[in-house]
Amino acid sequence: MSDGYRLLDGADLTTRNTFGVRARTPLLVEVDDAAALPRLFASGIVDAADPSLLVLGGGSNLLFAADAPGPVLALSARNVETGPGDGDSVLVRASAGVPWHDLVMHTLSLGLSGLENLALIPGTVGAAPIQNIGAYGVEVRERILAVEAFERATGHVVRLPAGECGFAYRDSAFKRDPGRWIVTAVEFALSRRDAPMLDYAGLRDELAGIAAPTARQVADAVVRIRSRKLPDPAVLGNAGSFFKNPVVALARAQALRAAHPTLPVFPVAAFPADAAAHGEAGGDLRKLSAAWLIDACGWKGHRDGDAGVSAGHALVLVNHGAATGAQLLALARDIAASVHERFGVVLEPEPRIIGADW
Repeated sequence: MSDGYRLLDGADLTTRNTFGVRARTPLLVEVDDAAALPRLFASGIVDAADPSLLVLGGGSNLLFAADAPGPVLALSARNVETGPGDGDSVLVRASAGVPWHDLVMHTLSLGLSGLENLALIPGTVGAAPIQNIGAYGVEVRERILAVEAFERATGHVVRLPAGECGFAYRDSAFKRDPGRWIVTAVEFALSRRDAPMLDYAGLRDELAGIAAPTARQVADAVVRIRSRKLPDPAVLGNAGSFFKNPVVALARAQALRAAHPTLPVFPVAAFPADAAAHGEAGGDLRKLSAAWLIDACGWKGHRDGDAGVSAGHALVLVNHGAATGAQLLALARDIAASVHERFGVVLEPEPRIIGADW
């Protein structure tokens, strides 16, 4: 260990990605203190401008289709602090290396609500704003006050208010420009009062009979639902939902629904980035169920060697043991091609793909 970071040459990344696929990096840098980043880059050991530099969190939102092409940097600090808020609001600041579910449960133990719908999502705090993680009717951008990030070009840490993070559906400025930022910490505005978000039908059903569920009861319900639907990465390698739910223009959604009455269609939050991408106002967009589309094409439970699709959830690609990242990527491409051929809908992957283009 030197100056807040550790260097490991020729490191194995198999246990550092939840798919459990074999991958290596020529150099793994474990950073225990984000304040060490300027010293690390000034040392010349790692070049901040190197486009091949990969920042790795919990490895739950990427697929190694090949070895890492360059050095890998992992932030391991796990500090959580609370501070004064405004009225019922409480500020919570968490380092990028904090496991996400641990943060959710910690805030609940403090009597704070706001993150309960996002319980049991794998990964780290640092990855949460990059992907704008969401589940059961809540997106993390709704709870983020600001994101602290190291700007690689300037060597400075900046604090970006949520409105400057370019959030969109499963997207952000950090994801669109990964070579610019290293997320070091996230600030959340949480509440001392329970204000359950129960718009998601499955969550309402799980909590049936509880008139006014607490935040902890909502989190427990989310954990039960996710545990039933999604395989445990520790048992069966996966990265959760592999595909985004496609966002389409309202007219397109209506046409598909008319042809396929059971296709789930959802409203979309009015993100400027989403609207611009589709040439529509936010209210004229709709989100389709990728799981329904994939299931309708017969992929649920499919297996090709050790690369497969979960029998419990069509959105989840799984590694039954010895699948390579390239094999999982080939399967994902076949799935997307079949959905496009049948429905004319383009599927996009949620995980970042390393070593290949989508």
